[in-house]
Amino acid sequence: MQGQALKAELRAERLAARDAIGAAERVEKSLSLASHGMGAIDLDGETIVSGFLPIRSEVDIRPLLDLLQDRGARVCVPVVLDKETIVFRELVQGGELVAGVFGTVGPGPEAAELEPEIMLVPLAAFDRRGHRIGYGGGYYDRAIHRLQQKGGNPRLIGIAFDCQEVASVPDEPHDIRLHGILTESGFRDLSDEAIVKIG
Repeated sequence: MQGQALKAELRAERLAARDAIGAAERVEKSLSLASHGMGAIDLDGETIVSGFLPIRSEVDIRPLLDLLQDRGARVCVPVVLDKETIVFRELVQGGELVAGVFGTVGPGPEAAELEPEIMLVPLAAFDRRGHRIGYGGGYYDRAIHRLQQKGGNPRLIGIAFDCQEVASVPDEPHDIRLHGILTESGFRDLSDEAIVKIG
């Protein structure tokens, strides 16, 4: 099976597994993930962290985002501008949210646009090497590439439930590997330094 077809099959399979998690269990798992996230995410002053507001059956990381803000982080979330582009607008506690595309909500155009230093990345599937399958739009890949072109090097942490793990994601040379995966059972550090220590 070709890479794209296999990715589509894995995406559908893992999203179905995620959809099958009951609402109460999803809340429990999301809170557990938030607890692990606080130990895994290093903040330095006003670190800019991008998160996301959950849609469909995604992990709800709002508790984690609140905790990060309490520790001094500036939090932003993606807002879709067009078929190609997302920007990251600052999410302030109590700030107004407006409806976006794909069932999303986010801060309006008056909110500050930020460039994340740490990105909490939603995904459909992941493997133990840190390769991910997104939702198929390529928004995050383009946003990460744009940040890198400007000299940024955001730390990429995939956010998922354990049930979204697969044996292997078909990857291509241009694919960007995650630096870590955060699930309800803990944080896996996949940065090169950690891999060297383990190996």
